[in-house]
Amino acid sequence: MVEVFVGKTLLNKEGDLIDPEETLRNKVVGIYFSAGWCPPCRDFTPILCDFYTELVEESEPPAQFEIVFISSDKSSDDMVEYYHDMHGDWLALPWTDQYKHDLKKRYNITAVPKLVIVKENGDVITDKGRKQIRDQGLACFRSWLEVAEVFQNFKAS
Repeated sequence: MVEVFVGKTLLNKEGDLIDPEETLRNKVVGIYFSAGWCPPCRDFTPILCDFYTELVEESEPPAQFEIVFISSDKSSDDMVEYYHDMHGDWLALPWTDQYKHDLKKRYNITAVPKLVIVKENGDVITDKGRKQIRDQGLACFRSWLEVAEVFQNFKAS
């Protein structure tokens, strides 16, 4: 599982608490730093929704990919509204969880939107997920997977 979320609880869009250990196991994870008040975020989020839908919900078998939304909204209500109105069926760190500040520091987040793609251990595959999705579409996932698999093979040997 993605070690970066060990001991944390995530939410799905229905508000259910999700154990990241099961949900994120053996997946490439996009950590999506975003906010509803941010026009570039509101511009990119629908593109990310389409990407996620094609990759995870419409592929057979579904791609081993998950997104975790980290909100920079000004309140819990703002986060919930933005999450429900614009986001795909991915996961979110609860707005009240102060761990979001540690994540922003760990991944050097100075502005939103930012999509950081990480390996199972939380190491960065790319911090340019947004640009790569815009430029390459679904093809960028293959390169992320190759990096993650190279890492897995190295770790196993």
